[in-house]
Amino acid sequence: MKLLVQRVNHAEVKVNGETTGSIQKGFLVFVGVGREDTKATADKYLKKLLGLRIFEDEAGKTNLSLADVNGELLLVSQFTLYANCKKGNRPSFIEAGEPVQAESLYEYMIQEASRIVPKVQHGIFGADMKVSLENDGPFTIILDEAIM
Repeated sequence: MKLLVQRVNHAEVKVNGETTGSIQKGFLVFVGVGREDTKATADKYLKKLLGLRIFEDEAGKTNLSLADVNGELLLVSQFTLYANCKKGNRPSFIEAGEPVQAESLYEYMIQEASRIVPKVQHGIFGADMKVSLENDGPFTIILDEAIM
């Protein structure tokens, strides 16, 4: 699994010109599911994501979590996080999860996050999505097996 986490002031995702998800202050998270990922993998990544302390406290230190700032969460599926560009110039996506497995884990993450975070929004798996955001910082973090 790979998560690209952006701390945002606001973000939205549209499909065919219609907004499917919109948040104010919080995390915009692009979710890439790999071939070997399971619900246990998703649980581990979700725990790390929701525990990240990357919002500023009153002293200006990044010390507050999403819950501490009543932040919102926008999850967007993004298999291209698994692009492998080692050979040639055309990316390979063979390490990305199969669509049925990836969609199932993406929907699972939405469901589990919704149990914890008051406002969870999302894109539509496999759709051509248009994402707009105002990155706060900018502050972007990659969560993958290298740091988990």
